[in-house]
Amino acid sequence: MKEAIYSTPSLKEARKRSKNKVETINAELIIPDRLSLFANGKKYFIRTYGCQANVVDSENIAGILEKIGFIKCDDPFTSDIVILNTCAVRENAEEKVFGEIGSLKRLKSLNENAIIALCGCMIQEPHIVEKIREKYHQTDLLFGTHNINRLPLLLDEVIFAHHRVIEVLSKEGEIIENLPVVRESNFKAFVNIMYGCDKFCTYCIVPYTRGKQRSRKIEDILKEVKELKEKNYQEVTLLGQNVNAYGKDLNDNLTFAVLLEEVAKLNIPRIRFTTSHPWDFQDEMFRVISQYKNIMPYIHLPLQSGSNAILKKMGRRYTKESYMDLVTRLKKIIPNVSLSTDIIVGFPNETEEDFLDTLEVAKFCEYDSAFTFIYSPRVGTPAALMQDDVTRSEKNKRFNRLVETLEISISKKAKEYVGKTVDVLVDGFSKKGKDMLSGYTEGNKLVNFQGNASLIGKIIPVKIIDSHTYSLIGEVSDEYKY
Repeated sequence: MKEAIYSTPSLKEARKRSKNKVETINAELIIPDRLSLFANGKKYFIRTYGCQANVVDSENIAGILEKIGFIKCDDPFTSDIVILNTCAVRENAEEKVFGEIGSLKRLKSLNENAIIALCGCMIQEPHIVEKIREKYHQTDLLFGTHNINRLPLLLDEVIFAHHRVIEVLSKEGEIIENLPVVRESNFKAFVNIMYGCDKFCTYCIVPYTRGKQRSRKIEDILKEVKELKEKNYQEVTLLGQNVNAYGKDLNDNLTFAVLLEEVAKLNIPRIRFTTSHPWDFQDEMFRVISQYKNIMPYIHLPLQSGSNAILKKMGRRYTKESYMDLVTRLKKIIPNVSLSTDIIVGFPNETEEDFLDTLEVAKFCEYDSAFTFIYSPRVGTPAALMQDDVTRSEKNKRFNRLVETLEISISKKAKEYVGKTVDVLVDGFSKKGKDMLSGYTEGNKLVNFQGNASLIGKIIPVKIIDSHTYSLIGEVSDEYKY
């Protein structure tokens, strides 16, 4: 297969960090006239895997494609361009992507001129790119997380030079402003406040795939949130791999607490943020969260492990004791706070004692929700080189024990909602039935209730009448007329 290879990923280059100031670039898309003519009447499809950062990237990719002239489509097999925006954090996410690439071979038989493009974090991994080049000849374009703004030129070459194009940059990265965007929702939005990560936890590939930790200028963030408020958005979620580190690279005394307060003053109804690394959690954030009612009392605080020995091997920079102290202070200052977490089971050489420490912290924190994983090695990370003496069977048993322990507090917290009337931002129709809607409480708990489409996008009072472990059942309050 003919290829134009402009750059391929390098984990060694991706690891480099300099003290150079990060450049902010105002995007100026170059769209060849012939590409716009080609796009007329043609359709695109995007499948997004992974975290909210990928969702934002997909929204920018959709914005670029529609600026070129393509039309959104919900069926990959009737599309002219299919883009898979991939995730590299877990092994099962990669397996799903490879499965979908395989299924898309049929698209080529239906439309020989269809374009299959891959982007995102998986494509930042050298071994993944080599595997795709060797085994998946139906793919036409591979680009990474740092050059989304070059998509028009890359597509132009694929279409008119009739060969596969590979351009994946491994670098610290910059900040690109003013990319076009087509948001998935008309009332909830993700807003990047920073990109990349410098923590280099030993199990994590993200610092290699997303680059250096770099903060957007506060004026650019506030401008974006103001525009969303003017469009009647009800909720924004401030995004970063570690939002608590916001501003550290700007050298102008900006902190996440300062940014959070300035966003709150804009009076958008709901503000959330994720993810918070326990190491960088500032005491000033307690005051800001407790002072502003439009900052939702929900914090995602990844634990990963409750064992000091494993936390040290993970490179997490905090201890079991400091994490528990942080949670104690959070609950004291913000009594109604809801906590969620990430926990990894089966890190290399995790002992039964290590695992019991994790269970102890889980019981102590009484999480409202949790994302649990069995460790999967990521090629290129230090943890992938560690020898492991824990069997898969034992890891599965520990995973099940952890879930059982977590569900005690999750179920308990859910039951505490019963009989209360809570504000719910209505997302849309529920999977529970055609006449059922669903939305989330301020504490990020899913609620299903009867209602009609006129309520979608509104914040309404809902009385909770029943609870399940992971969701609530409610009814629209009699006080709310529609």
